[in-house]
Amino acid sequence: RANNRNEATVDTGHPITMREKTLTMATLNPQVKAVEYAVRGPIVIKAGDIERGLQEGVKQPFTEVIKANIGDAHAMGQQPITFVRQVVALCCFPELMDSPAFPDDAKQRAQRILQDCGGHSLGSYSASQGVECVRRDIADYIAQRDQGVPADWNNIYLTTGASDGIMSILKLLVSGQGRSRTGVMIPIPQYPLYSAAISELEAVHINYYLDEANCWALDIEELQRAYMTAKHHCQPRVLCIINPGNPTGQVQSKKCIEEVLHFAYEENLFVMADEVYQDNVYSPDSQFHSFKKVLYEMGPEYFSNVELASFHSTSKGYTGECGFRGGYMEVLNMDPQVKAQLVKLLSVRLCPPVSGQAAMDVIVNPPQRHEPSYAQFTKEKRAVLDALAHKARLTEEILNSVPGMTCNPVQGAMYAFPQIFIPPRAIQEAQSLSMAPDMLYCLKLLEETGICVVPGSGFGQREGTYHFRMTILPNPEKLKVLLEKLKEFHLRFLEEYSQQEPQTNRNAQDQHSEMSKKPD
Repeated sequence: RANNRNEATVDTGHPITMREKTLTMATLNPQVKAVEYAVRGPIVIKAGDIERGLQEGVKQPFTEVIKANIGDAHAMGQQPITFVRQVVALCCFPELMDSPAFPDDAKQRAQRILQDCGGHSLGSYSASQGVECVRRDIADYIAQRDQGVPADWNNIYLTTGASDGIMSILKLLVSGQGRSRTGVMIPIPQYPLYSAAISELEAVHINYYLDEANCWALDIEELQRAYMTAKHHCQPRVLCIINPGNPTGQVQSKKCIEEVLHFAYEENLFVMADEVYQDNVYSPDSQFHSFKKVLYEMGPEYFSNVELASFHSTSKGYTGECGFRGGYMEVLNMDPQVKAQLVKLLSVRLCPPVSGQAAMDVIVNPPQRHEPSYAQFTKEKRAVLDALAHKARLTEEILNSVPGMTCNPVQGAMYAFPQIFIPPRAIQEAQSLSMAPDMLYCLKLLEETGICVVPGSGFGQREGTYHFRMTILPNPEKLKVLLEKLKEFHLRFLEEYSQQEPQTNRNAQDQHSEMSKKPD
């Protein structure tokens, strides 16, 4: 039977002596305790509790929880791309090859993938690096994307989402003790996977700040400042870039990428380029430039020397196939003996999900003009990306209309990261609760409106500034409702915590502007 702690027990009729547990908070690996992941942190746990309460009839001032905390496209109502699902379905259930409901180009791709699978089944393990034909297709895709820059399929590794590849590369790079311990340079704000992985591996965080006043641009002088400061207490060896940015939504210029790669070359840093949002570029003035292509165009001295790992995923782009956990990394200029160690490390995990590899293959090898699925595929892809571009503009416009809130253009990715003015009284209340001020803000937003966003403190931010990250993924109608509710809440919050008479909108905006100018 189960007791009230939901633990299985055996009723012997005699009292049971409970011995001390082997695994307790005192004996737990301290690096696990050091890991924080705000995207699924306390606010999200609280949102789940509220959601369950609503289902059980608990009265709230809202009827649903809107989870704008995570870039989970399908959970927010985005429809799958038909061709991706057709190919994966055929791979999973080859009997469907006889069905006239499936187009020939989908069948041909599924047959090709299955031909490379053990026993012609998606249920077999693949090579640790991934299915060979998928790796070859990815190399062809990269060469086409980068307008003829050569890509070798032997440098391609399939991964369980991009996260798995990022973790594997960091594991190779982290070594040393004390001042020789590996330092990892990460952008602030950053996607919390990086800070979590660095904590788990006991590496040293080296924060470099993106320039919020300049649309979250990457400033080379700031990179140099962070590097020189860190050299006193660790060995900086890794430079991580997220482009397009998460949570900031900026798209780095080609000139900026050149400067970063020159800096990495001069300081002998291993570059990790997180490019999972490469299809998510909305601003007409912005364009995605891969780190590999820019490196190639800088000449053979750079292209033959700079160690670069770049990452992509099925989870973002126009497909939003998060659940398949598909991804890949391309690794350049890695020492051949280290490559053998990488394969060994990957082989411990056997292989990434083969269904995710199949989905990744469709993304890099979509229908061509002469094929029957081309028209529908192109229409669906365009519809998703156009809708995201519209929602990016809508989000930026509405957030910037709110007194005490400023939001940079959402040039790419799928998030807004507005700066919010938080009155001194609210900051004092948060401090009395041992809570970050933007955590208090997001908690109250959730409790009063049902909107779940992530506090900026979970991503890192300059001292004295406060933000939150929200996804732009909800459908336009729901997004408008969300943004209007957010606007109303923010005005109430400013009024509630104003120290004198209810603060005018202009005063709140002026104080916010002054705060955003403060140095860190």
